[in-house]
Amino acid sequence: MKTKDIKFLEIRYLRGPNIWTYRPVIEAVVDIGELEDFPSNTIPGFYERLTGLLPSLIDHRCSYGERGGFLRRVEEGTWPAHILEHVTLELQNLAGMPGGFGKARETSTRGVYKVVVRAWHEDVTRSCLYAGRDLLLAAIKDEPFDVAGHVERLADMAERKLLGPSTGCIVEAATAKDRRIPAIRLLATGNLVQLGYGARSRRIWTAETDRTSAIAEGISRDKDLTKTLLKSCGVPVPEGRLVDSAEDAWEAAEEIGVPVVVKPSDGNHARGVFTNLMARDEIESAYAAAVVEGSGVIVERYVRGSEHRLLVVGGKLAAAARGEIAKVIGDGRSTIDQLIDSQINSDPRRGTAEEFPLDIIALGDNPVARLEVSRQGFAPDSVPPPGRDVLIVRSGNHTDDVTDSVHPETAAIASLAARIVGLDIAGVDLVCEDISRPLDGQRGAIVEVNAGPGLLMHLKPETGQPRPVGRAIVDELFPNGDDGRIPVVGVTGSFGKTTVARLIARFLALSGRHTGLACSGGLYVGRRCLEQGDCANWGGAHRILMNRAVDAAVFENGSDTILSEGLAYDRCQVGVITNVDPAQHLGRYYVDTAAQVFTVLRTQVDLVLPTGTAVLNASQPMLVEMAPLCDGEVIFFASDPDLPTLVEHRAQGKRAVFVRNGQVVFASGNDETAIVRLKGIPLTDAGRDALQIENVLAAAAAAWALDIGSELTRTGLETFTIA
Repeated sequence: MKTKDIKFLEIRYLRGPNIWTYRPVIEAVVDIGELEDFPSNTIPGFYERLTGLLPSLIDHRCSYGERGGFLRRVEEGTWPAHILEHVTLELQNLAGMPGGFGKARETSTRGVYKVVVRAWHEDVTRSCLYAGRDLLLAAIKDEPFDVAGHVERLADMAERKLLGPSTGCIVEAATAKDRRIPAIRLLATGNLVQLGYGARSRRIWTAETDRTSAIAEGISRDKDLTKTLLKSCGVPVPEGRLVDSAEDAWEAAEEIGVPVVVKPSDGNHARGVFTNLMARDEIESAYAAAVVEGSGVIVERYVRGSEHRLLVVGGKLAAAARGEIAKVIGDGRSTIDQLIDSQINSDPRRGTAEEFPLDIIALGDNPVARLEVSRQGFAPDSVPPPGRDVLIVRSGNHTDDVTDSVHPETAAIASLAARIVGLDIAGVDLVCEDISRPLDGQRGAIVEVNAGPGLLMHLKPETGQPRPVGRAIVDELFPNGDDGRIPVVGVTGSFGKTTVARLIARFLALSGRHTGLACSGGLYVGRRCLEQGDCANWGGAHRILMNRAVDAAVFENGSDTILSEGLAYDRCQVGVITNVDPAQHLGRYYVDTAAQVFTVLRTQVDLVLPTGTAVLNASQPMLVEMAPLCDGEVIFFASDPDLPTLVEHRAQGKRAVFVRNGQVVFASGNDETAIVRLKGIPLTDAGRDALQIENVLAAAAAAWALDIGSELTRTGLETFTIA
């Protein structure tokens, strides 16, 4: 089998809805060469080698719809392109990207296939695809392949390039089926995401939003200022003050009364926070460690009890978690460091990446833990006696969900604290012995209010139920079912796309909408041309959707854009297909038949919202066939009012646009309204240009679908000219 190979002829990133799925995918054109003559059941030992390398392929159901279905296909005989699809998906799964869409389809060229897999991130999926090819060839040729090493590399890449868990849970909640709020990642890496389109969009960055004020965030970083503001409004906080030296720290402790807490005045993530300090040497050592973590140090009363993190979203308690203590138990043989590794860091929930809800503990990097251990008479290399408990850290990892136990008065105080600081989303840290009781009776207190709080502790608690904190944030950003959408119109077809798109943009502008237009003639926002030349592509549409001044958008979409890039929007209010001439689309991107042209153009119909409208040319049988695929309404248009398709459509009480007696007519069922005479429309050359008449009908139908009045439609048609 040494001469057998799998070659990638082309690899395309379809970053939006495409002929395969609504989601971004990688489409690889793969040449399997001589392997076309060697299905999997003809290669000795291949099945055993493949399952040995990737035993988890047993979970792939494939066409049989049951666990093990794919491996059954491998045993019976299938081709390398199909296997490559599943191997790539499984490598993504093992790298932390579960599930996903996949397809493998033949082209008209023998041995050449299209392999399509869900792309969580272009770079990561490309790497999985290449690794999948190498693994597959290793199994075919009986060569070694380091699965664990490749998975580790791919997982590291995914961790660096994919959205973090906090941002991811918000995006997932926004795009869920019951909300369908579109999401646009504004940076290739990082967590800046736009939810919604244009003027109705909002932006998030982890658990911060475009409503998180810089002033509020600055206040939250200044712990002393935060305490001062909270105390002035009656929120219970621990007594304490800023100190400027180790000696002053001890003096403050004497004033307050031990035990005390020593912490940076503007630190975060609990770094440099020392608790329950009693002795002068402990306090002075803690000061020395805390001062390097911030610009100042606070000494305050130690509040007895457990640390809790309350997540407040829009003034309401969304979730609450209780912190845990971390300890080890001596066995008489192992050092403290060894016990931490075996009893604490072995917990699969601990790790250094953001996806892990608990942190790795290393005494060498944690002065707080070192002090805690030394206070008990031990050093990192000490061997505690069998059965001896050694406390490592008192708090810092919130593991137990206690949302349902929070006393209403405590929830109200946390909400008040967030409002006083000015945060729309806040992580309120408080310490008390019993979260189900009011704070006053147990001398509980709020110790910090944090901007941009981590959400993972609420998504993956050790005990208790996960909380839908992403949904809480989405509901705050988009209340009352708001979907963050502006009217989006997509126009495709074989001819007339640019003219129809420009006409629709004209109608929207006349209706008062600040309209963005991306077409082959350029990129426009209102009357301003941002870029000349062909902008009928993903990049042009993307720029319009990101523009927060735009409150309506029109996009021209050629078949090449659908096939090579995908569309920039997830769904649209109106989808227009002007006409179809299959010959205009054949011979590119392995599109060789009229059926394949149908698949390409129907993409525009598939994206119409259930509340939207598809505008289709009734004189084109292929387009008539697409009508039942639309989730929303269909408006047919044609020059001939007696076309059987129009007659049948109107008989069902539906809408149509056509020409009767030289006038453009809007018809709904049996009702007809003449809008404008063709002779008054310059574009149609006084009604003599048949193609432009169809363009006018398509654009007018789109205006009707957008609820643009007939007077504005008439004005637009009578004043529109091609420059």
